Amino acid sequence: MKLTSAQLERTLSQLEAQAIPEAHPVVPQLTNLFGEHTFFVDSRGLNIVEPDETTRAGVQSAKVVNIANWSDPNLTRLAPHEPELTEMVVILGSN
Repeated sequence: MKLTSAQLERTLSQLEAQAIPEAHPVVPQLTNLFGEHTFFVDSRGLNIVEPDETTRAGVQSAKVVNIANWSDPNLTRLAPHEPELTEMVVILGSN
């Protein structure tokens, strides 16, 4: 899921993560591997958000999905894996 700037701002206020800027040279590689998304890195690894199908009426939310874990103690290399749904849900805004 690609986030708007308002959704990105709301998401970052709820997650301890950093968004990878669209202009970053790694984004085309990530897009080729995982599709069109807004990508986030945190202490666990690389994450995306996917629409939450159980969204309450009038409130748009998304589930955080981990798609790669750090593979070294210096947090410089990522190891992709099957998407893992986390327990985190972020509120993106009102419909």
